[in-house]
Amino acid sequence: MLRYARPYRYLAYLNILFNFFSIVFGLFSMTMLMPFLNYLFGTAELVRDPEATGIQAWNTEFIFFLKDITGDDPGKALLLVCLAVVVFTILKNVFRYLALYVLVPYRNYTVRDLRNAVYKKVMRLQLSYFTEEKKGDTISRMSNDITEVEFAIMTSLEAMFKGPFQILVTLVLLIIMSWKLTLIILVLLPLNGFIISRIGKKLKKNASRAQGRLGLLMSLFEESLSGIRIIKGFGKEAYFFRKFSTENKHLTTINVKVNHSRDLSSPLSETMGITTLSMVLFIGGRMVQTGTGIMDPTAFILFILLFAQVIDPAKSFATAFYNVQKGAASADRIEEILRIPETLKEAENPLTLSAIRSGIEFKNVGFQYTPDKKTLTDISFSIPLGKTVALVGASGSGKSTLADLLARFYDVNEGHVLIDGMDIRDIKVKDLRGLMGLVTQESILFNDSVFNNIAFGNHEVSYEQIVEAAKAANAHEFIVHMDKGYYTNIGDRGGKLSGGQRQRIAIARAILKNPQILILDEATSALDTSSERLVQEALNTLMKNRTSLVIAHRLSTIQNADLIIVMENGRIVERGSHQELYAHKGLYRNLLEMQQMV
Repeated sequence: MLRYARPYRYLAYLNILFNFFSIVFGLFSMTMLMPFLNYLFGTAELVRDPEATGIQAWNTEFIFFLKDITGDDPGKALLLVCLAVVVFTILKNVFRYLALYVLVPYRNYTVRDLRNAVYKKVMRLQLSYFTEEKKGDTISRMSNDITEVEFAIMTSLEAMFKGPFQILVTLVLLIIMSWKLTLIILVLLPLNGFIISRIGKKLKKNASRAQGRLGLLMSLFEESLSGIRIIKGFGKEAYFFRKFSTENKHLTTINVKVNHSRDLSSPLSETMGITTLSMVLFIGGRMVQTGTGIMDPTAFILFILLFAQVIDPAKSFATAFYNVQKGAASADRIEEILRIPETLKEAENPLTLSAIRSGIEFKNVGFQYTPDKKTLTDISFSIPLGKTVALVGASGSGKSTLADLLARFYDVNEGHVLIDGMDIRDIKVKDLRGLMGLVTQESILFNDSVFNNIAFGNHEVSYEQIVEAAKAANAHEFIVHMDKGYYTNIGDRGGKLSGGQRQRIAIARAILKNPQILILDEATSALDTSSERLVQEALNTLMKNRTSLVIAHRLSTIQNADLIIVMENGRIVERGSHQELYAHKGLYRNLLEMQQMV
């Protein structure tokens, strides 16, 4: 978790430094108690002892210092002691605030970088990850797990640094005052730590289970939102509620265990601390009563007060430890994403490609999603510059997989995909995809304005260029009749628009990009006849003078293609023009006649 904080480690060093001064000045304000009590009880008449060391020597020298500057006036001496306590307390809290001040950017910058790292990693993963994993679980890791990590840092990072350090410094001071009494503390504190660590391991395990269950719950919720129309249409609201409530019940049971374990930390630590303090009070008190101790009564009172200062940071440390265990469980889930190997890697010295000059070639291409089943076998064909190649065949024949290989969403297992004779694996991914425009069956739009959906991140585009692209896509007419025209928000996934309208905006987006290579993946198959005609006109405009790979179920839309390739079970079974394939009376003609019958 903290490796993401390395760029900001100077803030951690400042936090430690400021906490050090805060602790020191806090202890100084406590040690002022001895001369205060001496003057208060009239025991200030002391003699310098050359063999005195530690707190006793400091107390004696400070008393003589007070007598010198106050003319042996007890009232003035008490006033100076009280003023010293105030000054040391002010300095303690100034440095305390500075420690917290530098911790705020340290925590927030670290979490910001962690979010960026997760998002960047997710954007670089290949498409198979998103088909195998639940989107809700990924969303849960980005939101809830990172929130847990942030909470762990927010509540615990300072306590993990400051608490042990304050305990250590105070214990050193207590050893100087009385190593015998401190030995009791040193025997009992590790026992406290052992109990806390045992509970902490159980908490981390349950916290990991809770985050996993939360991911499942988020996945179910995301699926319910995506399929709300179908759920309502089939009257299955009660069925999905039962599924959700069952998962929610499991999550609640685990969270109860997690919170019970975490809430045990503070009372357990305080009980152990008070038990230790009581033993010190009894043994030290007897030593003072019998005169066998090495401390006078005022020193013993200071010893007890200093030890009491250990109890609070020990409680904070115990609570922080449990929070860190809970955050560590979330950090492990985040690391699972960050450790996923990237199978699509940039070449060490990638080639640049600014324009396509000769065309595209699939050469003996083989591909499989899983080791036990081949999706594509020995696929070979070419798309000359400015020509259109159409892929047809039944569902599952491998058409969309070929398009994904061209865009390098996946890498081939066998053979090569070439552009101008260069293997696309050797070309910069940014350059490769910069040449391409993609229009799919499902129009992927975003919850933004029409203008921004067409511009799609291009901040240099003008309003006139957006309008020109919309007109070419037959979209301008319906856009200008919307409430705010091009600045109308179209809702989640473009939900405020019809299917044909969404598709035409997607085509306008591709027209604006002006790609050399165009991939059309069943762009009209989900439309009605009227919308299909408008969209097909827009596609014809888009395809002019472009190198196009078209996937179509409606064979009437690709009869003018330069080459039609018919696929079956991952293989090419026919190829040729529409007239040639129709005359051949093979699979293509069968498919065409079945559609005409329908």
